[in-house]
Amino acid sequence: MKKPLENLILTIRNQKVILDVDLAEVYGVETRVFNQSVKRNVHRFPDDFRFQLTREEAVEILSSRSQNVILKRGQNIKYWPYVFTEHGAIMAATILNSPEAVKMSVFVVRAFIQMREQLVANAAIFKRLAEIDKTLLEHDKALGLIWQKIQPLLAPPPALPKPRIGFHRDS
Repeated sequence: MKKPLENLILTIRNQKVILDVDLAEVYGVETRVFNQSVKRNVHRFPDDFRFQLTREEAVEILSSRSQNVILKRGQNIKYWPYVFTEHGAIMAATILNSPEAVKMSVFVVRAFIQMREQLVANAAIFKRLAEIDKTLLEHDKALGLIWQKIQPLLAPPPALPKPRIGFHRDS
């Protein structure tokens, strides 16, 4: 396997998934053989374990992954790829049942778990940043009030009337 497993896990339809071609490579089998095994055991793969990409999703993913995916004139993709959720990837290991597949299923599960932990950690960080932001806004308001109170004290005193020299009758 050339890429780290974490790089193969994508977010599609708000779910963490892995493409059938990548999962086949992880388990050490040809994609064709992998998909045939899945079709023979399709009852083990409900929609929340595996789903087929739409044309738009497939084109977007395949074009972002490699320039080699561009098809020659007259060619086109017969079947849009399937993607497997974490549970689907584990189920795939059970139908392949080779020592390599069993070993790699543990690896796949750990990769999904690690990604989930990173999401939780990121959520905690974002929550803390929101708290800090709120605190800073409160401090800004308090500083604004202090500034308003200090402004009159910083202004120069009003000019005193000039004293009149001499004798005046108005008093």
